[in-house]
Amino acid sequence: QVQVVQSGGGLVQAGGSLSLSCAASGRTFRRYAMGWFRQAPGKDRDFVAAITWSGSNTGYADAVKGRFTVSRDNANNTVYLQMNSLKPEDTAVYYCAAAPVISGLVMSKDYQYDYWGQGTQVTVSS
Repeated sequence: QVQVVQSGGGLVQAGGSLSLSCAASGRTFRRYAMGWFRQAPGKDRDFVAAITWSGSNTGYADAVKGRFTVSRDNANNTVYLQMNSLKPEDTAVYYCAAAPVISGLVMSKDYQYDYWGQGTQVTVSS
């Protein structure tokens, strides 16, 4: 069982930066693939970024590629999402997710993940 707790987010002007963190409990965090998703009002939950258990592979949605960076610190059971050059269309509730998968495959589907954070609001003003 893994508990996932998110922090970060908030309000920023377009062009600014924000960082999200996701802390996961449990001794086996390093065996979990991690992902970030987001859901804007009235829309489906969309894939944002993901990182494999070892951190060797990452993947991004086209909408955030080149602006967002996902990373992880297995020693501290934490995964990060650095968001730069933010746009108003990035406004959404962001979710962190974990899956007990040891693979080089980057997972971009929400049904592939078993544990979810509480969500954190990111608002980008124009």
